[in-house]
Formats: sequence, structure tokens, C-alpha cells
Amino acid sequence: MARFARFSPCRISRALMALAIGLAFLGLALNIQRRAHCPRSETGLEHPDSSLAIVPLTIHSAGSTRRFQVEVACTAAQQSRGLMFRGALGSDEGMIFPFPRPQSASFWMKNTPQSLDILFIGADHRILNIAADTTPYSLDSITSDGKAIAVLELPAGRAQALGIAAGDRVEY
Repeated sequence: MARFARFSPCRISRALMALAIGLAFLGLALNIQRRAHCPRSETGLEHPDSSLAIVPLTIHSAGSTRRFQVEVACTAAQQSRGLMFRGALGSDEGMIFPFPRPQSASFWMKNTPQSLDILFIGADHRILNIAADTTPYSLDSITSDGKAIAVLELPAGRAQALGIAAGDRVEY
């Protein structure tokens, strides 16, 4: 019994408090690191349907500049939902799915009622490939041609209408 006398309730309480504070700081650090890849809205605008932040996005294509206002799907839950169950997007609207590190990306159109152009963006911020005019509600896998740092979804046909192609540079 004497062996445990040095562990007074006060000492145990302080040790638990220090552990809780340490875990809180670790969680904060991991959360900051996890979201560091996500663009921030400078205007504080949020989309009325999704409540996601809206940021400007620019595509430099064949000597022209195309500007969009895109929702940012940053968390796993936001990325999992994406544009499911959503009505039409405006011609200069879209959604970006940034990743913390380059990865093979695969998307589908489950529960998505509108056709989309899906643009896969490489680590050099250039478009790797475009899946144009995707099929609504399809469970077919749509994949990147290499490792992507982000995926951009635009209304179907916008990429072709604006002359956007693989190799174009994307800034967000």
C-alpha cells in the first residue's frame, strides 16, 4: 500500500489535466495541418445551399483567363457529399476538392442530378485530364490520369465551351 502513496489524488489530477491539454494542442495542430491545403475565402462568402466557403478560381487557357467562384469542399464529409442532391450550377460556379498531398483521385456521380465536367489538377497546378459531360447518377468510377492535388467540378460543357484543356494552369 505504501508504494501507491506517492500518487496522491492531486498529482493524478494534475497529470490528467496536463495530458488533456497536450491532447488538445495535438488535435489543434493536426487540424491546422489537415486544412492547410484548403483555400480560404477572403470575402467570407458562403454558398446558400451548402454553407461552404466560396473562393475565386482562375484557369489560364490558350492566352485567355477564365474566372469562377467555387465552393471549397475541404473535409472528408464535405468531399463525400460534393454536389450530390444539388440543382444546377451557374455558368461560372463550381466546386473544388483540394487534397493535402498528391493522390490518385476517383469520383462518381452517385446522387448527382446534373451532368458535370470533372477536371483533375496535378501538383504543378495544371489540368491532368477532364472527364466531360459526366452521366448523372452513374456509379462508374471517373479517375485522374496521375496524382492530383485537387479536383474541380464545373457545369457540363463549360470546359469545351471555354476552350479549357489538359495542361491549362489553375489558380485558387
